[in-house]
Amino acid sequence: MNQTIAPTILFVPGLRDHVEDHWQTICARQFPGSHTVPPLEADKLSCAARVEALQAALQVIDGPVVLAAHSAGVMITVHWARKYGHTRRIHGALLAAPADLESPLPEGYPATAAIEANGWLPVPRAALPFPSILAASTNDPLGSFERVEAMARDWGSRLVNIGAVGHLNPAAGFGEWPQALDFLRELSAAPAAETTP
Repeated sequence: MNQTIAPTILFVPGLRDHVEDHWQTICARQFPGSHTVPPLEADKLSCAARVEALQAALQVIDGPVVLAAHSAGVMITVHWARKYGHTRRIHGALLAAPADLESPLPEGYPATAAIEANGWLPVPRAALPFPSILAASTNDPLGSFERVEAMARDWGSRLVNIGAVGHLNPAAGFGEWPQALDFLRELSAAPAAETTP
């Protein structure tokens, strides 16, 4: 008799890493046994270093995994999928408020030239090898709804319009984001994709 193992949730933060009052941090406390990709000590803007940190975090988890990515963490996830997606089956992914790194970001964020120099561009647009929900804000200063909608289409993600929630971060009033729990439970409960690495 096959026993179903509940997926482990692995949180993939953006470039600001662990933020105490961020929805990812709050959500992680509600999933005992969840993991978070640890912050980098160096090369913080390096896409390659971020992808390797995600890969290292996955290697210490046995069994199925659901990724919960936010902002540049979404881009880390899609770059990881391009490089390592064939080596590890991912049960599903929540892709929340992806940062559109191909467009200029607001003041206080890295410039496009720095993003390009650190290996983030071009953003992979191939279909992801796992089910995903892309939660998109209609007024995100880091990615217009139209651009994010196109990403969802390219990645094969189910797009969910979560309303005018800014960048879904503490600066926008989140904090707690109860809908994340629903999305992660849905992804965890869904049957595993029939793809083989």
